[in-house]
Formats: sequence, structure tokens, C-alpha cells
Amino acid sequence: MKTASEFSSPPQDYNVIVPDGWFQLSLEPEERDRCIAALADLQFRGIDNAPHLREQFMRDVQRKAKDAYDVGGMELYLSTLVVGPVPLASSLLTSMPDPDEWPRCSDAEELAEHLAVLDGGEPEGELGVVPLDVAGMAVRRRRRDAPDPAAQLGNTLPTTTLTYYVPIPATTRWLMLSFSTPVDPLADQMVELFDAVAGTLHWVA
Repeated sequence: MKTASEFSSPPQDYNVIVPDGWFQLSLEPEERDRCIAALADLQFRGIDNAPHLREQFMRDVQRKAKDAYDVGGMELYLSTLVVGPVPLASSLLTSMPDPDEWPRCSDAEELAEHLAVLDGGEPEGELGVVPLDVAGMAVRRRRRDAPDPAAQLGNTLPTTTLTYYVPIPATTRWLMLSFSTPVDPLADQMVELFDAVAGTLHWVA
């Protein structure tokens, strides 16, 4: 497994290791509907008397997937984990921003400074530069946002978002790992899990 500094040409791909119970949803239009139907089958297994809830769930996921694809999303992972009666709702979106709409920053330190300036000099939430074991230096940002039921599958709780911005070796492009969870009472524990997942990111030669 090569570290970021060992790449003299761009990597062919990337990989992250997610927990068991996270469902990988393809955002490619030709595969999206099949994946959403499979996720609904999983979520509503053994529940035959709630077709309207299933239909609403599929519409919500379809909208989330389309929105993610429109912003350069490549893969969307949705948690299906449950502890007792509490669903550990969370998601991970991997995306690659359009370079024409992205600041010309050469490294993580420069990008962190740029994001701080956009915040008016006072970063919202946590903002800093951290090392990832294999993928190199990255910008790490944690925020807590007011709920947006229309955009978050009906969620009415504050959402904690953790975003990693990782420069892709031997390129001027960036990979974004955007984690989120509406499980506000367990936000710190979920962020620990998100940090662990981000730490598995590695480039494929």
C-alpha cells in the first residue's frame, strides 16, 4: 500500500473501509434505482403493512442520491445499524469537486486557511489539518447544523457533519469525505467512528 508521498503519477482509485451495516449506494443513474430498491428491501424486511412508508423512504433516498450526484458525488454509504430501538443513522458521501469551482489550493494548510477566510476569520465548528495514516495530510472540519427535514429524510434533529478534504496525489484535485449523523446525543461517539473510517482511506496505484 503506497503512501501519498510515494505517488509520482495520479492514483487510479481510492478505497475506504466502512463498518458492517453500512449500505453502499451507487450514484450512477443507471444503477441508482436498483440500489435504492435493494436498500428498501433491507430496511423493510419483515414489514409488509407499510407500503406508504416504504414508498416515502425510497423517494427520500432518491432525492438524496440525486442531490449527491449533482455535486460530484461518487459513492454514498448509508448506515442500517440499530442499537436496541435506536437507529444509528449516518451517511458517508465521497465526492470530487469540479476544479473550476474549487479554490486553487496546493496543500491542506492552504485550503484550511482559505476555508477560515470564507468563514470571516472565525471558523464555524472545528477546522484544522490532520494526518491520515496512508492518504496524507487532510483538512478536517466538524460542524453542527440546524435540522433540514426536507433534505435529511425527515430528520428534525440537529445534524453533525464531519468533512475531510484530501488532496489527490500528483494532481490539483481533491477528494471529499462527507460524514453526517442526526443522532445528536451520540454525536461525539459517531464522530470517533467517522474519524476511524477516514483513517482507512488509501490510494490505489
